[in-house]
Amino acid sequence: MNTDRSHALFTRAQELMPGGVNSPVRAFRSVGGEPFFAARAEGAYIEDVDGNRYLDYVGSWGPMIAGHAHPAVLEAVAKVMRDGLSFGVPNALEVEMAEEVRRLVPSMEMLRMVNSGTEATLSAIRLARGATGRSRIVKFEGCYHGHGDSFLVKAGSGALTFGVPNSPGVPKALADLTLTLPYNDFEAATRLFQEQGADIAGVIVEPIVGNANCILPREGYLQHLRALCTKHGSVLIFDEVMTGFRVALGGAQARYGVTPDLSTFGKIIGGGMPVGAYGGKAELMRQVAPSGPIYQAGTLSGNPVAMAAGLATLKLIQEPGFHETLETRTHRLCDGLEAAAAEAGVAVTTNRSCAMFGLFFSREKVETFAQAVACDTAAYGRFFHGLLRRGVYFAPSAFEAGFLSSAHGDAEIDRTLEAARAAFREVRAG
Repeated sequence: MNTDRSHALFTRAQELMPGGVNSPVRAFRSVGGEPFFAARAEGAYIEDVDGNRYLDYVGSWGPMIAGHAHPAVLEAVAKVMRDGLSFGVPNALEVEMAEEVRRLVPSMEMLRMVNSGTEATLSAIRLARGATGRSRIVKFEGCYHGHGDSFLVKAGSGALTFGVPNSPGVPKALADLTLTLPYNDFEAATRLFQEQGADIAGVIVEPIVGNANCILPREGYLQHLRALCTKHGSVLIFDEVMTGFRVALGGAQARYGVTPDLSTFGKIIGGGMPVGAYGGKAELMRQVAPSGPIYQAGTLSGNPVAMAAGLATLKLIQEPGFHETLETRTHRLCDGLEAAAAEAGVAVTTNRSCAMFGLFFSREKVETFAQAVACDTAAYGRFFHGLLRRGVYFAPSAFEAGFLSSAHGDAEIDRTLEAARAAFREVRAG
């Protein structure tokens, strides 16, 4: 497999950008080697600048649920962009998007469009703090909510201690306002609220953890968080940037039957364009400027091209049987991966939820962040490169979820499993 052009581009990029990339995971640091540079993508495939074609299970990290370059999305974008790329005043597509999101996710009584998932989560916790008059936020180990200062905090010496910064540039004083809990631990959450509930403005959680690979909530766990927040007057925030419209048409909150106070979305609602949104209870959202005193603004928010791409994507995923078909294919893929690993004598387990999955090099079912970090990441790196050499692209990190699209049919899954069988044998051989 020739990668000369990608190598040349990466060499140039390292002189211009930190690590040669505009987002860290793209650098392939956790799996080794160098990244390939994309030239084009279509359906379930992505092609690099050297002409190599890969079956893609990253999907631009989630947005491409209908596949790359879907004709309906491209047509919508082309139609809108001829009238202008940005206006700086309201446009009709913003209203259509808000109406569509509210229809699909009833908890989103009011919402505000922004330009990224990070911007959405930052805005949501500011709103939680402003609405409650409290300062402390609770997050969970393994969950990622963007690169805002309040989120780049790891747990202290115990689950109930104040967090400490895990990135230079995050002030300790701000980290002290972020409490970190182990995900899926009922008792730790209860204990924290018993001790500090009166000071907690909000709890932000990925209802399905997608940044420690893919960890599903234990039965009743999200309901437990809902009850704690209700009892103590804290704002429950679901970060559905990844799960929104992917694990169910109404997101994880629909799948698990839990209503948060606020939600954040991104990825799919932009159809591949930069976008985000936050929203929820009208009584909370009316406190955002200009309706209320809590300030948030964005020059390009509600961009017409992004709205057009997102609306076209949301229309596609409402076709009858869309999510049911995706779920069936994801189960087929994951069951096949487990079987292929077993044939090769490699310990592997998977988690899956509709069109989202995780692959762990572990003998036990992974339900916690501690279990995820205990997995054999070196084995994953060998498996990743074994697949890549055979034209299959999984996430270049053992701590990222994988994604299917409606373009991943039986032929693509068969090809993936054939490549996986060979890659697992290589892992076994060391």
